[in-house]
Amino acid sequence: MAAPPGRARSDYDVLIKLLLIGDSGVGKSCLLLRFSDGSFTTSFITTIGIDFKIRTIELDGKRIKLQIWDTAGQERFRTITTAYYRGAMGILLVYDVTDESSFNNIRNWIRNIEQHASDNVNKILVGNKADMDESKRAVPTSKGQALADEYGIKFFETSAKTNLNVEEVFFSIARDIKQRLEESDNKAEPTGLKISQQDHVANTGAAAQKSSCCGS
Repeated sequence: MAAPPGRARSDYDVLIKLLLIGDSGVGKSCLLLRFSDGSFTTSFITTIGIDFKIRTIELDGKRIKLQIWDTAGQERFRTITTAYYRGAMGILLVYDVTDESSFNNIRNWIRNIEQHASDNVNKILVGNKADMDESKRAVPTSKGQALADEYGIKFFETSAKTNLNVEEVFFSIARDIKQRLEESDNKAEPTGLKISQQDHVANTGAAAQKSSCCGS
């Protein structure tokens, strides 16, 4: 017996696709592993091309399925990962607070987003490895906040190691995307109604004109 329609996606209300981008070694894979599996590893394994994880969360009474793509930061994989920008609904720009070059490259990553992603994609800036000793910090919190303000996006400092703000980052961007989708749905509905009413008026007018024409 065939399964009723909708059975396949009954485990969630909304599917949100997220993308993690940033230089190699900033901790993108560690953030994803911490959020999806609740684990952390100190061994550094370079992501080859692209990887993804799934986690379903509860948000404002809705079940949100997050499909999170983790991209490779190295230049040689850049052409592979640009194909994933287009389908992303939200993008996390990650840098390492102990590595100033990874922070400076955020502008390049934003240019990539502008070239390859949808115009309305949600973005969030993430300064990772915030648990590191202050003597090793190369990017002050204020500098990260200033860059986020410049682009009009939210900013969080995180630590995949201590789980600082990891949940908050993913929940924050998921909530913003959910809100954007709901707003676009609400805008679409009245427009459709308006068109149908205009069509109805036009059709009624045409019918009246036709009957008076035939009656004359």
